[in-house]
Amino acid sequence: MTTIEPLRSFVQDMTRAVEQYGQDEPAMLREGKKLLSRLIARDDWLPQEFALEHPDTYRQYLLYCDPLERFSVVSFVWGPGHTTPVHDHTVWGLVGVLRGAESCEEYERRGDGQPMRKTGEHIVAPGGIDAVSPTVGDIHTVSNALADRPSVSIHVYGANIGAVKRHVYARETGAVKTFVSGYSNSTIPNLWDRSAQPGKDATPSG
Repeated sequence: MTTIEPLRSFVQDMTRAVEQYGQDEPAMLREGKKLLSRLIARDDWLPQEFALEHPDTYRQYLLYCDPLERFSVVSFVWGPGHTTPVHDHTVWGLVGVLRGAESCEEYERRGDGQPMRKTGEHIVAPGGIDAVSPTVGDIHTVSNALADRPSVSIHVYGANIGAVKRHVYARETGAVKTFVSGYSNSTIPNLWDRSAQPGKDATPSG
């Protein structure tokens, strides 16, 4: 049975963390990682409509955005063979794998006309978390590490990531192109209706 309570608690805890550590990125990443680790340790809270794969490309579903756009929470869904271009984020972010596995390749830009320099690669398994930001490493490409089923990851960013101007990079030349990702969904989960919680009776309204 899906229960959205873990996501609601995560949003509340992240709001408190941003209020306390929002101007201290190392502390924000440290505290955010603890909270995200707790969220992805269980797999009974993500509504199915925010875990749907698309046959042609990955999907980025907004789960929550702070009213002041200090952080956002999204689910990424990767079908077999799906991969991102080489891209950056320009803000801090945490990426936690909920289902399946992801392959990540890190890059550095060497300048105009220069090929991108690959600096590493790794696989992130369920429960694993990567951090990104301009200070800890911000350029990478991500793909589904599994050939036979989707993978799902939960991302937390230090902004409304779907509205942030970011960049994609050509591997061969390092050429830069600006983009704004937007989101794949037009609705977000209702975190605040507790009437359907187990043991709770709906209260008549109106």
